[in-house]
Amino acid sequence: MDLKKLKEEVFQANLDLVKHNLVIFTWGNVSAIDRERGLVVIKPSGVAYDDMTADDMVVLNLEGNVVEGQLKPSSDTPTHIELYKNFPEIGGVVHTHSSYATAWAQAGVDIPIIGTTHADYFASDIPCTRDMTKEEVEGEYEKETGTVIVEAFADKNPNHIPGVIVKNHGPFTWGKDAHEAVHNSVVMEAVAKMALVSKSVNPNVTMNPLLTKKHFDRKHGSNAYYGQK
Repeated sequence: MDLKKLKEEVFQANLDLVKHNLVIFTWGNVSAIDRERGLVVIKPSGVAYDDMTADDMVVLNLEGNVVEGQLKPSSDTPTHIELYKNFPEIGGVVHTHSSYATAWAQAGVDIPIIGTTHADYFASDIPCTRDMTKEEVEGEYEKETGTVIVEAFADKNPNHIPGVIVKNHGPFTWGKDAHEAVHNSVVMEAVAKMALVSKSVNPNVTMNPLLTKKHFDRKHGSNAYYGQK
């Protein structure tokens, strides 16, 4: 994909955050990567969605240096770059402060898998990262945010759990491209809301692990059969 097309894709994906009510003001960003060239396209920092154009998208290399664009990239760019460096199969990343996923992040609790809707997209609980240290917060904060996300996936497959909540902060999701990353962000917000309501109705709710495996496997992997060929 040429850069012009990738910038248009990232621009449209950022607008989709507004369409799906995942962001207000400038509270979110989407990026995508051209793996062949090692270039990341991301939303500019603090620019209102109503004022943006595809040409405003900023292009950087994996060292974080701007190679194209007149505006400053999103302040969360170093987090996105850490995810691209450590999760080699992903092609797009989304960060929002959507209400329900952020509520779980602020509570510092994994979003529990207690239903098939969750299992269709995420193979287990959506993890919450640990507290960040003084050195991490006062040092390269955004880069270290990526580091703690990667740490949370030391024993997890990011392709099977395409998202995380950063403690006291909010959600990040990813996918094979920017569109899929937005899709997963919409789903995360929905299942976060469902889990909160379910837990309020029955604090001891549990999930049948047979259903977890069935629903995840029927949409993912070599034996998936959901949808059309």
